[in-house]
Amino acid sequence: MQMVNPLGDRREIQDADLSGADLSGLPGPGPEPYVFRRCTLNGADLRGAALAGAVFESCALDQADFRGADLDTARFTGGGGTGARFEDAGLIDAVFDGVDLSGAKFGNALLTDATFTGCRMIGAVLAGCRGTGYRLAGSNLMLADLSGCGFRGAVLTGVRFDEANLSGCDFTRAVFADCRLIRARCVDARFAEADLRGADLGTLDDAGLRRLAGAVISREQAAAILAGRGFTVR
Repeated sequence: MQMVNPLGDRREIQDADLSGADLSGLPGPGPEPYVFRRCTLNGADLRGAALAGAVFESCALDQADFRGADLDTARFTGGGGTGARFEDAGLIDAVFDGVDLSGAKFGNALLTDATFTGCRMIGAVLAGCRGTGYRLAGSNLMLADLSGCGFRGAVLTGVRFDEANLSGCDFTRAVFADCRLIRARCVDARFAEADLRGADLGTLDDAGLRRLAGAVISREQAAAILAGRGFTVR
């Protein structure tokens, strides 16, 4: 039995309540990409949907299921997608701008050159994602799981990694500007030649210091570390 497309022939949808809708069988690429403006898609099923180039503007996407969807070059602006699922999705050149992605899951998603700017990503799971060159800026990844992610040579600006799991991450030659790494878990992370002068490292014990071996820190940071161990720095 062929699934009925709840969108009909529409490619631009505004102010629609599509909560829980089955959109997994949306037709493939047409002359124009899909555009969703101020739509409610909470709990919608978009697994495997053909959404390359789609626009989601100020949409409610809580618990929406995008697993395996083609979202290459898609743009998400504003709105929220707490608990949304993006596992196995194609997100090459996708843009997330000002989106609440707390608790969202990106395992095995292809994130090559994807951009996350001004996003709330508390507790998000990016462990196991694929691709290189994805960018984070002005985003809150407190308690997020980024274990094994690659940020070699990346410039990370205004990113909050407090209590995040950064185990096994590659930060070789990465630059941290206005970032926070307070109580981040960095087991087996690589910081060779990483510039941490723009990062708030919080209080580090000896094990924490060893995990940052090879990184560049400022004189002020070094003085604070020594002061914490009872030294007087003049």
